[in-house]
Parts: sequence; structure tokens; C-alpha cells
Amino acid sequence: MPRYELVIFDFDGTLADSQAWAISQLKEAAPRFGFRAVNDAEIAMLRGRSSREIIAYLGVPFWKIPRITAHMRARMAEDAARIGLFPAIPALLAALAGAGVQLSVVSSNSEQNVRRILGADNAARIEHFSCGAAMFGKARRLRAVMRRSGVSPERTLCIGDETRDIEAAREAGADSGAVAWGYATAEALAQFEPTFLFATPADALAAIVGQEAFTRAG
Repeated sequence: MPRYELVIFDFDGTLADSQAWAISQLKEAAPRFGFRAVNDAEIAMLRGRSSREIIAYLGVPFWKIPRITAHMRARMAEDAARIGLFPAIPALLAALAGAGVQLSVVSSNSEQNVRRILGADNAARIEHFSCGAAMFGKARRLRAVMRRSGVSPERTLCIGDETRDIEAAREAGADSGAVAWGYATAEALAQFEPTFLFATPADALAAIVGQEAFTRAG
């Protein structure tokens, strides 16, 4: 029996390998929205910071975040064909669905973008989409997905690649799985004490289906 009945995934940086695209768009958006333009060295440094520290470093007022997020969604809709999933993600989704685990996606991206990048076969394995979430408003979405799925927080694992994903899972009362293949470094994620710190998608699968071949955070 799987350790968790419901797994809720973040999308960008967790399922979708969109980091290079996002960085290029961030550089392009900086003058348009009046926040700090960063070079490659700064981008590498920011991978070791929390989500809130990154926003502060860029000098983005919180009231501007929805406008910037909407702009990024629109740009991704134009470029979705250029963005793919991390190589092991289709196998992970197929294995979890085959084990009877309910799968969901909670993302600040649009559902249209998420479905297009996932592709029809992978999207069909996702039972619930909750897209268009505010950058720091995921906890409410996580709770809503759990209610809709009929699964308790104790039997839910939320997987993401940023520190804010760990915070949202904790606020929603669920366990968290932080992935080291996305934007934030493993060291930055570990400081927020996720339930699990996954080095690879195979580690995530092993943890969820109840085996012991995973990297335990700590």
C-alpha cells in the first residue's frame, strides 16, 4: 500500500524543465516591470535563497507580482512548444497512478499551459488541476484539492522545487517533498526542513510507495 493516497505536484521546476526559459523571461521582464536585472552570477547565488529573499533582492513590490505572473503565463503560452518535462517525470506519473495514488497539480501557471506541456497521456493521469495560484497563496489551493480528493492532510504529500512550496505544504498540514532538480539548491530547501528531500524522481517514487531508497531530509 502506498505511503500516501494523494500527491500534489508543483509544475514549473518540478515536473516541467522550464528553468532556462524562466530565467530568460525574467531578464526580459525586468525593465518592463521595473525590478532589478540580474546577471548569471546573481541568478546562481539566488538559487540558494528562499523565495521571499529572492523577491526582496529583485526589488519586486508584492502588488506587482500578479501582473508579472500574468505576463509570464502569457509568454509561456507562446513558447510552450519549447518547454518539456524532466526526462523521468512521465515514468514517475505512470508508476504512481498505477499504484493507485491520486495525482494533482497546484501551480501559478495556467491550466492550458500545464496540460499542453504535460501532453495528453500525462495530463490524463492528473485527477485535479488547481492553476493560477498566487505566488504565496498555494496553501489554500492545497487544502481545497485535499477536500475535493477526500484525502486527509496526513495521507497527502506536496512536492515542489521552491522554499515557498514547503511553507505551503506545512501551512496546509501536509507532508512536503522538496526536489533538488528544480530551481532552489538542496541546501536552501533543507533549511526549511521538508519531510523529504528528493535527489531524483526515482527517490520520490520509492518514498511514496513505501520503500526506503530515498533521501530523508535532515
